[in-house]
Amino acid sequence: MRYLIKILFIILLFNTTSSAQQTQKIVIVGDSLIGSVTNGESIRRVLGNVVITQGNIRITCDIAIQHIAKNNAELFGNVVVTQDSITLFGKRGFYFGNTKTAYSDSGVIMNDGHVILRAEKGYYYSNEKRAYFYDNVELFDSVSTLYSDRLYYFNKENKAVAAGRVFIADFTSVINADSLISFRKTNTTFAFGNVKVQNPENDFNITGNKLENYGQKKYSHITEHPVLTKIDTAKNGEIDTLLMSAKSMMFFQNRSQKLIAEDSVLIVRGNFSSRNNHTIFYKNDGKIFTFKKENELRQPVLWFDNSQLLADSIYISLKNNELDFIKMVRNASAFSENKSYDYRYDQVSGDTLTINFKNEQMSRMEIVGGVLSIYYVFDDTKPNGLVKVSSERAVISFEKNKVAGINLYGEPKSEYHPEVLIKGKERNFTLPTFVIYRNRPTKQMITKKRN
Repeated sequence: MRYLIKILFIILLFNTTSSAQQTQKIVIVGDSLIGSVTNGESIRRVLGNVVITQGNIRITCDIAIQHIAKNNAELFGNVVVTQDSITLFGKRGFYFGNTKTAYSDSGVIMNDGHVILRAEKGYYYSNEKRAYFYDNVELFDSVSTLYSDRLYYFNKENKAVAAGRVFIADFTSVINADSLISFRKTNTTFAFGNVKVQNPENDFNITGNKLENYGQKKYSHITEHPVLTKIDTAKNGEIDTLLMSAKSMMFFQNRSQKLIAEDSVLIVRGNFSSRNNHTIFYKNDGKIFTFKKENELRQPVLWFDNSQLLADSIYISLKNNELDFIKMVRNASAFSENKSYDYRYDQVSGDTLTINFKNEQMSRMEIVGGVLSIYYVFDDTKPNGLVKVSSERAVISFEKNKVAGINLYGEPKSEYHPEVLIKGKERNFTLPTFVIYRNRPTKQMITKKRN
């Protein structure tokens, strides 16, 4: 029985304490006070040097109208609300004592010592040290600026949750999104819906539907239809655009500005394109590296003009925003189609294959290790059979992307097949590595993913 009485006493004490906390009255003082009763409600009008206190909340303003029964007040002129390190400023506002909530609908600014938050309208919930601002919201801290339609700010967690036309910028990039969560201490940001990351200094942007940005690690991860767009200006003044899409993109803000694209990667730039599963793009160095992993069967595929290139690993180098060379390592092969004749492909394969470019056109190709080649012969434009060759090394020179000369090294062998034996039987004259992929990426394919 005594134990039961003790429990009842604790419950009664708790309820009494909670009720007292909920109904803690606000205290208002000022230079003058005018009392009145309107519709049965007691109202006090306090004028000049108004100070309102409730617990650790302190409010100052020029004029206050206190609704005694409701335990709230209307605030006018030079309104300042203070709680610990948090200060709010406004021209006009309301304070609700029962919930310890401040509100302004005529412009409000909050400063907690770390961020400055302002908007046309806003609430401040002192019990949680939480703010909800809306209509032309702006948030500033030492490293970034954020704009949005609506924003929740959590002082204890140093967290901001923004929605509606979100824009955030720092020293290196600009992010647009439908909504965003940002943690100030760790400089971590999560963005959702119509995400666009821009780097104005380097003329590139990445779009997608989800972004994870870890500022301290200088690392971003973009998923859900990410697309990279980079505008290149060549030394001759011509402008071209590099487009890349994948299922996942990771961007590292290191010296080379490395981007890793994974799964179903598409690349298009001018008359060059690629389809692969793994790409590393060193943006500052102008290097692109595509490869297949050891347990994968399908090689990365590159297309250049009417040529298709395959290898286990492919290195692409840009110099002054123009193609400099392509190096293909392990199981390399290249096939060039003569579009005037059905299924006539010049073919070459070897251990490694390097193509040099001049003015965005092939100038030289070198094949090393187990070279096999098939190329078709023409007298002017009239077909005249084909030649099969093998060697340890081969060098092919080009003029206007057409073969101008072939040099073979290391026990070269060749055999000629006259036109009468190959006409209509071109499919019988292919290398062991020969395979043609028809799903060449286009800019429209990639921009469709972006849109």
